[in-house]
Amino acid sequence: MRYLTGALALIATFMVGEVVAAALSGSLALFADAGHMLTDVAALGASVVAARLAARPAGGIWTFGLKRAEILSAAANGIILLVVAVVITIEAAVRLAAPPGVDGSVVLGVALAGAVVNVAATAVLARANRSSLNVRGAFAHVVTDLYAFLGTAAAGLAIMVAGWMRADAVASLVVAALMVRAAWGLLRDSGRILLQAAPAEVSLDEVRSHVVGVEHVLGVHDLHAWTLSSDLPTLSAHVVVEDHCFSSGHAPQVLDALQACLGAHFDVVHSTFQLEPASHAAHEPASHR
Repeated sequence: MRYLTGALALIATFMVGEVVAAALSGSLALFADAGHMLTDVAALGASVVAARLAARPAGGIWTFGLKRAEILSAAANGIILLVVAVVITIEAAVRLAAPPGVDGSVVLGVALAGAVVNVAATAVLARANRSSLNVRGAFAHVVTDLYAFLGTAAAGLAIMVAGWMRADAVASLVVAALMVRAAWGLLRDSGRILLQAAPAEVSLDEVRSHVVGVEHVLGVHDLHAWTLSSDLPTLSAHVVVEDHCFSSGHAPQVLDALQACLGAHFDVVHSTFQLEPASHAAHEPASHR
């Protein structure tokens, strides 16, 4: 929380100054950078709020707590990035056709200052736990901004040295492209979680093979794996075991072996198994076979 809040303060303060500088210089590239920094502020602010929500214990109707708040935040930030990128691209196209006058010295100075601020924010966020999709998304935003500021600085230099006013619009397009790239990563990863896709690091075929390999296990079906939040892969399955496991009281040992297998091979610590005898298949609904 301390690292997220520190980076948020740095980025928000500089963003306000950059908007003023962009208005004074007439630079779209600076406005583009400020727009990108606005998404950084939103990402960092949402990360702080989502982290607080995710830390709340489960209770009432929230049987898993609010752990997915960070995923919703990441998805929202991805959408905001795309919207801002579209707006910047449209304006940049207009300016390529009819480039207005831009003060290159202001663009260069602000861009270099922004690069310094982003280096500081990156150093702060690098110390935070990036296993969280929210924090990872915020970190990606800030790093992308660093590259964008370097491109904007190059545009300012081109305007000062060669008087090439279209450099401002070109730099804006580069920033927009970086936004789209960052948005795609956030939407892809958050979408996988929200749509309950199996974690990328968990192969269901391998899980099935390992489960069937546990002693006394005859088969497995209704196997599901999903991710509750960035760092909480979850799995459930119906496991068919030898009938005598129930009469001999050996079922708890089979359950222990199954959970130990998942933890050792797939780093899945939140699992739910329904142990059932082979004769139970006749009572299973078709959707569970």
